[in-house]
Amino acid sequence: MAYSYQHTGTKSFVPEVWDSRLLVQFDPLLVWASNIVANRKYEGNISRQGDVVSINSLATPTVGDYKLPDGMTPQRPETVVQKLSITEAKYLQLLVEDAERIQSAGALNTPINQQMIRALAREADTFMGKVIAAGATPMPAISATAAGAPQALFSGILDMMLALDDNDIPAGRYVVVSPKVKRYLIEHPAIANAGAYGEAGVTANGVVARLAGFTVLSTTAMPAGVDIVAGHREFATYASQFNGFRAGMSEKYRADFIDNLHLYGGRIVRFPNLDTTKADHTFDETKPTKGIVKAAVQWAA
Repeated sequence: MAYSYQHTGTKSFVPEVWDSRLLVQFDPLLVWASNIVANRKYEGNISRQGDVVSINSLATPTVGDYKLPDGMTPQRPETVVQKLSITEAKYLQLLVEDAERIQSAGALNTPINQQMIRALAREADTFMGKVIAAGATPMPAISATAAGAPQALFSGILDMMLALDDNDIPAGRYVVVSPKVKRYLIEHPAIANAGAYGEAGVTANGVVARLAGFTVLSTTAMPAGVDIVAGHREFATYASQFNGFRAGMSEKYRADFIDNLHLYGGRIVRFPNLDTTKADHTFDETKPTKGIVKAAVQWAA
């Protein structure tokens, strides 16, 4: 398809290239909505705000003892349903003087476009952080003094590890901490010397270190009243789609516009035999998930 601003001798502007590059530059900015903290199994075919993705969970059947002459008693499989709604619709619009020239020069690498992508990422990450924190199981607040903060915070994370262990939460866990928690936590030898215990080094998605089965991340997009969240990505899901670029001529300026609509949603994912089910074969959404825990820190004056 040709656009009004294209020269007949060139077809260098390919919208699909923009989609791919936007996702590449968007995803590393995420923490709560990253694949480390939330899975993306149920994105499906998202086309508009208000779409709903149904998630069916299979209840674990009862194991019986085989004895003669009783034989076997068959069971009918039971499913429990939960809905992932695409509730958010955010847009990004760029005004450019020459769309083909900007495209060939790598428009998404310019400072102003980077800031716009960061703004979209911030919106999505803040949204997902609130979803995860709202569904997490609260743990006792951690008391921290300036001198004893590293050990207190580290012990608090180990208590979270134990809470997840008690519920048989699998390996591949994460811990998300606020910048202030990170500031003191990295003074603890187990974090400061993470290279000897796990894996050190700051990488994409706010990763601080990998240690004792946890990927430790930090973000400024912490939900209010929460300083540490620990869990597993299987217990939260995030669905996202950039709904195609549009291009056209600006009515006000001698320039072209290019925009994109970002559709997304998220929820806590629940599992039979771990979460409470109701008679109508749905989960009790009023109770927190056992696969994610959270804590606040009480900082000494």
